[in-house]
Amino acid sequence: LAIDKGSRVVILGLNGAGKTTLLRMLAGVTESDTGTVEPGHGLKIGYYAQEHETLDYERTILENMLSSSREIREPEARNVLGSFLFTGDDVHKPVKVLSGGERARVALTKTIISKANFLMLDEPTNHLDMHSVELLADALNKYEGTLIFVSHDRFFISKTANKIWEIDNHQIIEFKGSYQEWLEWK
Repeated sequence: LAIDKGSRVVILGLNGAGKTTLLRMLAGVTESDTGTVEPGHGLKIGYYAQEHETLDYERTILENMLSSSREIREPEARNVLGSFLFTGDDVHKPVKVLSGGERARVALTKTIISKANFLMLDEPTNHLDMHSVELLADALNKYEGTLIFVSHDRFFISKTANKIWEIDNHQIIEFKGSYQEWLEWK
């Protein structure tokens, strides 16, 4: 399989089919015992884990943002956080007191501002309300890099994906097209 620059690939399949494992292998978090991953020249990966393992729970929202990139300064960090509904003194809350949805928004914000040219997102809409899912879809549609993600959220998939990788019986079936076209094809 190959992922072309600018692609928006969603990995679909039943629970337990290996979607997260595949994404973790592609991200270099888990080693593959049966294949190789050959990253392209200049590839910079931004990885969002559904367990939010990239967050420092003892630090504040703003501190987490500022530590995610050397280039980001507080005004830019606050601007990005504001687009994910964190405004004013909210940015000074420690991550450990946030709800699951708030933690998801912080982790997504960190991933998006990481200056990565290839985002890998594992269930990015878990714990998000509909408005936050729409904000995320809009942000990703403005993103100029490449995206691969795992999701069961049909709205999000239909707004974001232009290629489908379906894991079925330990095989990956590739479909180039929108989610709606894939549903009609199926």
